[in-house]
Amino acid sequence: MPHTPPSEPPAVRRRAVLAAAATAAAAPALAGLASAPASAAPRGKRLRALPGGGDLGSNVLVFDPSTPDIQARLDAVFRQQESAQFGTGRYALLFRPGTYHGLNAQLGFYTSIAGLGLSPDDTTINGDVTVDAGWFGGNATQNFWRSAENLALVPVSGTNRWAVAQAAPFRRMHIRGGLNLAPSGYGWASGGYIADSRVDGEIAPYSQQQWYTRDSAIGSWLNGVWNMVFSGVEGAPAQSFPNPPYTTLDTTPVSREKPFLYVDGAGAFRVFLPAKRTNARGVTWGNGTPRGSSLPLARFYVAKPGVSAATLNQALAQGLNLLLTPGIYHLDRPIQVNRADTVVLGLGYATLIPDNGVTAVKVADVDGVRLAGFLVDAGPVNSPTLLEIGPPGASRDHSAHPTTVQDVFVRIGGAGAGKATTSLVVNNRHTIVDHTWIWRADHGEGVGWETNRADYGVVVNGHDVLATGLFVEHFNKYDVQWNGQRGRTIFFQNEKAYDAPNQAAIQNGSVKGYAAYKVGDNVTAHEGWGLGSYCYYNVDPTIVQHHGFAAPNVPGVKFHDLLVVSLGGQGQYEHVVNDLGAPTSGTSTVPSTVVAYP
Repeated sequence: MPHTPPSEPPAVRRRAVLAAAATAAAAPALAGLASAPASAAPRGKRLRALPGGGDLGSNVLVFDPSTPDIQARLDAVFRQQESAQFGTGRYALLFRPGTYHGLNAQLGFYTSIAGLGLSPDDTTINGDVTVDAGWFGGNATQNFWRSAENLALVPVSGTNRWAVAQAAPFRRMHIRGGLNLAPSGYGWASGGYIADSRVDGEIAPYSQQQWYTRDSAIGSWLNGVWNMVFSGVEGAPAQSFPNPPYTTLDTTPVSREKPFLYVDGAGAFRVFLPAKRTNARGVTWGNGTPRGSSLPLARFYVAKPGVSAATLNQALAQGLNLLLTPGIYHLDRPIQVNRADTVVLGLGYATLIPDNGVTAVKVADVDGVRLAGFLVDAGPVNSPTLLEIGPPGASRDHSAHPTTVQDVFVRIGGAGAGKATTSLVVNNRHTIVDHTWIWRADHGEGVGWETNRADYGVVVNGHDVLATGLFVEHFNKYDVQWNGQRGRTIFFQNEKAYDAPNQAAIQNGSVKGYAAYKVGDNVTAHEGWGLGSYCYYNVDPTIVQHHGFAAPNVPGVKFHDLLVVSLGGQGQYEHVVNDLGAPTSGTSTVPSTVVAYP
């Protein structure tokens, strides 16, 4: 019999044991795995040209089938990272093409595992890549910041376990069996994202409250709790929201897969740049080599923690791309991406921290920039913005060569005090934001209504922007404010800020609370599919949120399959979108839904 998912609120579960959770400090450095800071490039009028390429540092572990003691090395990283939710360790585990036997790669925080072939099937592990929740009492809702990419797995039991929450992408994977998205014991779970993957058997979410799957192929899908969204997925269940809660689009309007590291026939590292697809469906690698181009590592400045922002900008000005190896990078000025087609690729959750209120990354109004695979952690001095995709007023047409922002995550607080007025601003037209989690922390250190103040999560000013897999949580005002025309979002997951002290603190003029997702009053064309917002006002449970979504009432602004949920009755919604939709019901954690707006 299929397991019936629990009905308890996933955020209640997650916060109930908050004190035990933790803000664990990093475990003692793992012998032989700590990376040393790199020297900054010399300053002066004449700067010596920076070299491209080089080694990837000691926090990138590269294996081949003949490497001894692989399991022991995987276990050592996991012991350090399993519960280090706000620790400083960062690791990438890379497997050269070939066949591996008897491995169980358990992934903790800030750990990425990936194959180094052009196709996932080039690198086969007869074994498992496992995420479970033993460290947190069987509760998977804080299994953040880890990833698996570009591998084929033959699971030992026939089914691989991937029990994750936000910021845990599963890309370019081939599971020759089934995939279980719940922790052992079927405890709470709050994920998740799959793209460009093939699962031959059944995907079983069990207790997962929401999930987004894009451009993939699956054998079957077992169940849904609140919000399961599919676009371009062969084998996806039919459209049936809200019962079962499946939102299914036959294709994804535009997609371009994330850049990835691989080795060529000579064993040298290169970075593959997948081509853009329109009306995409299924995996990119099903017929062998995917479409796209590649760059040798010599075209990248291989950055190590300790390098200055000035050096990173010098590398970019020389025409190099950036490969950020695992670690933490402090910035005293923005990384300026001014050249078309620049790639900034992080490994192992490389983390950027703006120390003095600067913006971490700024992108010019140019074609084809690719930002991927890194975390931005707000610093203690308020940054007006953390990521800017295009300058204010950007207006060029980038439809042929859009900028992509993929697996780029933002955190305000949690690891320490952090502040930012707006996390992500998108000004460039045609930008694709493909899987992001933008999080004002609700637990950890440096957390409080004003302590980690962050008014806006995402502000979109550019026209024709597409978001696929948008997770934005806990901001003091609007989590998403969309001002550009013809914007589209496929899948949105949100929780309103838990820690609002009272009704007055969230009052938005005459409106009770700021919507999770606000479409600007002057917008005449916008569309969204599979959007959910949850409230859990645990400081003042009497707070009332008028609606989760706000939008102009015009024919060109359309929503499909919306829901709001009060988690355990800690706060309530009066409506779903504008004045449409029933209120949430007392302490019952049951969604209120709207299938179509207007």
